[in-house]
Amino acid sequence: MTPEQIVRDYLAAMEARDLERAGALLDAEFKMCFPGGICLTRLADLQAWAATRYRFVNKRYEGFDTLDKGERAIVYCRGVFNGEALDGTPIRDVRFIDRFELRHGRLIDQQVWNDLAEVHPQTK
Repeated sequence: MTPEQIVRDYLAAMEARDLERAGALLDAEFKMCFPGGICLTRLADLQAWAATRYRFVNKRYEGFDTLDKGERAIVYCRGVFNGEALDGTPIRDVRFIDRFELRHGRLIDQQVWNDLAEVHPQTK
């Protein structure tokens, strides 16, 4: 699989809440960091943290950009997401960029930037 395919598979598994499938793509050193300085290493911790912010989100991808350096690769994906806040109000058109780093075809780092706190402040 190409680095982009690995990232797409990971994102699809996470959206489907298939932590086992998503986890199979991760390196033992995987970490993920989110707005507000939240950094996690386990997908179950991500799921628990996200459950305190919203019911669900679905991403619409506008593009993927890959920098392939052999045994390491960087993949950026960008777009908008929609979903539902904990109080049931819709979350719409929140811009995001995710940066993934891969080593030997496994995800080692995910950095997330988005406008959720600006568009929907009650999700802070």
